Amino acid sequence: MVSRADRSVFAEWWWTVDKYLLFGLLALMIGGVVLSLAGSPPVAERIGLDSFHFVKRHVMFMVPTIAIMIGTSFLSPRNVRRTALIVFAISVVLMFATLFIGQEVKGARRWINILGFSLQPSEFVKPAFLVLSAWLFTENSRRNDIPGNIFAMLLLAIVAALLVAQPDLGQTMLVVIAWSAVFFMAGLSWFWIAGLAGLAALGIVAAYTVFPHFAGRINRFLDPGAGDTFQVDTALNSVIHGGWLGRGPGEGVVKRILPDSHTDFIFAVAAEEFGIILCMGLVLMFGFVVVRGLSHSLKNEDAFVRLASAGLLVLFGVQSVINMAVNLNLMPAKGMTLPFISYGGSSMLALAFQMGLVLALTRRRFEPARLTAGFSRFATTRPKAA
Repeated sequence: MVSRADRSVFAEWWWTVDKYLLFGLLALMIGGVVLSLAGSPPVAERIGLDSFHFVKRHVMFMVPTIAIMIGTSFLSPRNVRRTALIVFAISVVLMFATLFIGQEVKGARRWINILGFSLQPSEFVKPAFLVLSAWLFTENSRRNDIPGNIFAMLLLAIVAALLVAQPDLGQTMLVVIAWSAVFFMAGLSWFWIAGLAGLAALGIVAAYTVFPHFAGRINRFLDPGAGDTFQVDTALNSVIHGGWLGRGPGEGVVKRILPDSHTDFIFAVAAEEFGIILCMGLVLMFGFVVVRGLSHSLKNEDAFVRLASAGLLVLFGVQSVINMAVNLNLMPAKGMTLPFISYGGSSMLALAFQMGLVLALTRRRFEPARLTAGFSRFATTRPKAA
């Protein structure tokens, strides 16, 4: 038990961090291990690996994941900005290098091999980019000599261009949505709203025209007879087969023919083995993390902290919604992981960094304005000396 009288760095962290938010994130990580046991063995067996190959690697990544999340949560808001700048610069360089020396998988270059580890730099650039954008929006409203909005748009153009070049249109859409949410919360005018909406529509039309795989996904979603919909149909069958209570741990049958049952379609595996009720609980857990974090953001008087934490939570929430919606065939396939649940080393480590930033920004801190107001109220209400 940590005493309140303890003035160590750990004690200060323990009494200021949001424990409910922390435990909610840890619960999702534990859920990811359990669902990895359910979804990954059939995939490993199909490609000739040990049945628990992906489970072991998932557990192995859990140690650095927890360490990164908790370590990052010790940062002050100023160090959050500095860390985000360093991570952003390194990630952009690696994303650029990936276009030339990265591993090509299914026609896309998204991974680069570093010291024997396959890394996806775009996963790390997202949270760093949003933090920097939040700082630029804040500076734009505070100082007339800094065109923060313009710089934030330039950063968006750089990140979007690198993502499209890979190509990774799903991540591009996710980044644009989260960035637009931060811009909206920063107080953009209706002129910018209309302009950004027009650019988004133009971007979708251009992507549909230029990228055949993107057009194919849209066409198959609107007309299942337009192409191969095996994976989405199988995911839906998994959900239906599981019913309300599921078939039981390890008893899933449809999951054995689901190609990406350990990554993009882990939610369907959860539905088959543990039922729709557990999936609803999973949705509530994601909702709890987002709402709990946003409640802290709204109460904070520091504009940067408010925008940065809200943007990171929007990124987390939208990614979760997209993955679950794809599993239920409510939107076209995007190839996006379910945070802390799906298998993927880069995704888990980047999410740990992202949510560590959220924990750091939402920690309780003394705010000078409130402290001054408190002393003023005390001075005016205390009885005068006789």
